[in-house]
Formats: sequence, C-alpha cells, structure tokens
Amino acid sequence: MKKLVLMLLMCAPLAVFAQTAPKFGHVDSQAIMSGLPEFIKARGELEAQSKQYENDMKAMQDEIQRKSDEYDKTRSTMNETKRTETENELNQLMQKYQQAYQDNQAALQKAQQEKLQPIMNKVMTAIQNVGKAGGYVYIMDRAGGIPYISDTLSKDVTEDVKAEINKIK
Repeated sequence: MKKLVLMLLMCAPLAVFAQTAPKFGHVDSQAIMSGLPEFIKARGELEAQSKQYENDMKAMQDEIQRKSDEYDKTRSTMNETKRTETENELNQLMQKYQQAYQDNQAALQKAQQEKLQPIMNKVMTAIQNVGKAGGYVYIMDRAGGIPYISDTLSKDVTEDVKAEINKIK
C-alpha cells in the first residue's frame, strides 16, 4: 500500500507537467495565402500591371534602338549641329527610359504593398487567433525558412488558420 501511495506521489508531478506542457504549432502561410481568392485576384492585378510596364519599357527600348540605328546610318552625312542635336535627343531618351524604369519599379512595389498587406494582416490575425484559442506558445511559419519542424512535437495548424480566416471575412 505504501508503495502504491509513493508511486502515485511520484507520478503526480509528471501528470501535472504533461497537462501544462507548452504547445507548439507550425503553419504554411504561403499555402494559406495562395488559396485565398483575394490573393489570387491581387496577384493577377499585379501581374497585369507588371506586364503593362514591361510593354511600355519595350516600346521605349524599340524607339531608342530605332533612333540609334537611324543615327548610325546617317551620322556621316550630318553636319555638326544636327549630330549634336541627335546625340542629345538619344541621351534624353535614355534618361527618360531609366527614369521610367525606376518609376515603374517604385509603383509596382507600392501596388504590391497596398494589395498584399491587408491579406497578410488577415492571415497574421488568423494565426494569432488560433494561437490564443489553442493555447500555443509559438506558431512557426514554414515559409520563414525554418529548416526543420518536428511533426510530433509541433502541430500543423494550417487548416485551423484557414478555417479562422473564413470567420474573419
């Protein structure tokens, strides 16, 4: 009998520890985002905007190339004034091209921020809600470049987060 009581007293702290052991979770935020309709729409809009910028830049390149070729063909027959004028025009076109490229990159970055930030905020809110509701200490994101996450010591909460996102709408 004493052995049974002693055994119960020794196991009691282990049982308490097992009930209060920290919980860890992991999630694949990229898989979550790629399945969201608003992300698919935003990605399509950004791709269309990027394609438009590419087309605009290609048109400018073609114009520069055409004028450069024309200059090369007629340079020997031009007087000094016309040659200088044409060279200045080509330089201005190159500067305009470089400025347009920088402006397009900045505009595309701004559009990405505006379109994707609310979606990322929504995913983060869902992850936080799942973490609080589930009593998790940490929820790590596989997309963050973590080389290894134990599937036995950490629960994959990706589906829980997807369900939570549907509640947030």
